[in-house]
Parts: sequence; structure tokens; C-alpha cells
Amino acid sequence: MSRLNSDNSVAHTCLSKLIAIIRTVRPINCVMIGFAVTIGEFIALRRLPLLQEALLGSLTASLLMAGTMALNDYYDLEIDRVNRPEKPLPSGTLATFQVISLGAIACATGLVTAAMLNWASLTIAAFALSLMLYYNTLGKRTGFLGNILVSVCIGLPFIFGGATVGRITPALVFFSLIAFTANLGREVTKGIIDVEGDRSGMIRTVAVAHGPRKASRLSVALYMIAVCLSFAPSLLGLVGLGYIPLVLLSDTGFVMSSITLVRSFDRENAKRTKNRVMIWMFLGLLAFIAGSI
Repeated sequence: MSRLNSDNSVAHTCLSKLIAIIRTVRPINCVMIGFAVTIGEFIALRRLPLLQEALLGSLTASLLMAGTMALNDYYDLEIDRVNRPEKPLPSGTLATFQVISLGAIACATGLVTAAMLNWASLTIAAFALSLMLYYNTLGKRTGFLGNILVSVCIGLPFIFGGATVGRITPALVFFSLIAFTANLGREVTKGIIDVEGDRSGMIRTVAVAHGPRKASRLSVALYMIAVCLSFAPSLLGLVGLGYIPLVLLSDTGFVMSSITLVRSFDRENAKRTKNRVMIWMFLGLLAFIAGSI
């Protein structure tokens, strides 16, 4: 009986560790950034990429995202003790060395898969990784500059997708710029949510330095810039008619979220806005696909 209980305890511990690892690498973020690379390949080619290109490209982005998310948790440990004590590292579900090992292995493997594509892909992947490592170690404390660094890495997957197939087009540049701007607004919104922990960690986000009201206004301004930019691909003839219905749906979501954020910039509403913006960004991804068919 004791042997059975011991086996059950080991199985439960292993399952808890596995769940904690999955939570640490942010699987939704990894899937979305990998999907964005495949979309970039599709937009560049105007057809489905080869299976090898699609797999290696999306895997590279997903692994680098997973690795930097794990390392981010390590560097954010003291802040997360205040903002998110339930996360695997501050709660003690994962040990520090486990999180560091997870991050290092994922990042190294991501660079290997990038090298298997071509030199341009490896260069962009290494550049993105260096930005995120700088952000995790020093850049985050710079506040808005840190937000910019993260958003550059969110816009890069489209450019990276073009590089994997040897073709970076004007449409990819526009889509990258739209993704960058929308995510920059989301990063500023996140600062409203994390203001208490960021202040204790001496991270000068817009919300910490200027208050939630001004942070919400800057977020809304960035969302509206992204909405305005979303019209450019159609006006310049870079996409097909299929782009319009989905991008209008995405833009409507951004406008509605912006209105609610201006009216109420408290922590809970900022959290709802941050989550909804992910939906509007996903609809934007679908619009990019539809416009390239």
C-alpha cells in the first residue's frame, strides 16, 4: 500500500512539474508567434510554404519565445512575488535552476533550428534573442524602452517568415509595423496592471512614472495608430479584398477596448483590455492571411 502511495505521489509531483513548465513557457504566446512566422512565409510566397520551412520557422520562433519567457520569470522573481505569487517560480513549484535550464535549452535549440533554414534566418533569430535577453536583464527597468524592445520582437516574426523563404515583401513590412504598434499599446496597458510590483522593483513603466491615466491614454493612442496603419495595405494594393472584413472586425475591437480603457483605467479593466487585445491581434493575423489568398 505504501509503495502505491509513493508511486502516486511521484506521478502527482511529475504532473505538477509538467503543468508548471507549460505555464512558464506561455504556450498560447508560443503558438501565436509560431503561427505568425508561418503567416509571414505564406504572405511572402502567396502560397503555402514547404513543410520543412513551415516547421523549422514556427519551431524557431516558438522555442525562442518559450526560452525567453522562462528566463524572464527568473529575472522577474522578486517582482512576481508581489504581482503574481501564484506563478511556478515564486510559488516554489519550480526551482531556479530548473527555470534557467529550461530557458537556456529552449533558446539554444531555437538557434539551431534557425541555422537549419539559412543565414538570414539565423541572423534575425539571434538579433531577436539578443533583444529579449537585454530586455530581461536590463531593458525592462527602462520602462517604455523595454516595451519597445518587446514589441519589436512581436513584429519581427513576419520579417523572419519572409527571410525563411528568401523573400521579404512590402506587405510583410506593413504587417510587422502594425503588430509592433498594437503590441506596444498592450505592453503599456500591462504596466497599469503591474504598477505595484513594478514600482517596488524600480521599473519605470509609463504607469509608474506618469500614472495609470496617462498610461491608458498612451495605450489608446498606440491602438488607434495601429488601426490607421491597418488601412494602408488595402490602399496600396498589397492585399486582396478578403483582408477588409476581418481587419474591420479587428479594428472595431481595438476601438471598443480603447473607449473602455479611457473611461476606466483601473487595474481590473486594464487586465480585461490586455486580454481582449490579444483577440483583436489574432483577428488581425487572420486578416493578413485572408488578404494574401
